[in-house]
Amino acid sequence: MLNSEKIGNEFYQNLGMLFYAVAMADNNVRPIETKRLRKYVRQHWLDVDDIEDEFHTDAAYQIEIVFDWLESEEKDGDDYFDTFKEFYKEHPEKFAPKVKTLIVETSESIANAFAGKNKSEMLAIFKLKQLFNH
Repeated sequence: MLNSEKIGNEFYQNLGMLFYAVAMADNNVRPIETKRLRKYVRQHWLDVDDIEDEFHTDAAYQIEIVFDWLESEEKDGDDYFDTFKEFYKEHPEKFAPKVKTLIVETSESIANAFAGKNKSEMLAIFKLKQLFNH
């Protein structure tokens, strides 16, 4: 696997962690939030680039795979936000303005999926926006 493909897969895996952190901000990932994530992956993330995983499927599916795996782990989302933050700092070239906008839109859509954004989810999205503005 080429290094750029490896970084591409890590990019999507880290997005899965971030989106899980947003959904888990209120200590509960609801089925509607998972459904909203899947919808965004299929409608928006599959078209971001041509990177494939080792199974020759679109690497964007890594978002769902990681999200599902973390959901089964039932851990706190803050650690995963921090992991995403480190990846972002190490690979800023992966985050074009258009991609940052899509990340924020996806996060807000997940947060709004169940009875609108609550305080915890709003804080997670605020931290994300603050990270992207630096």
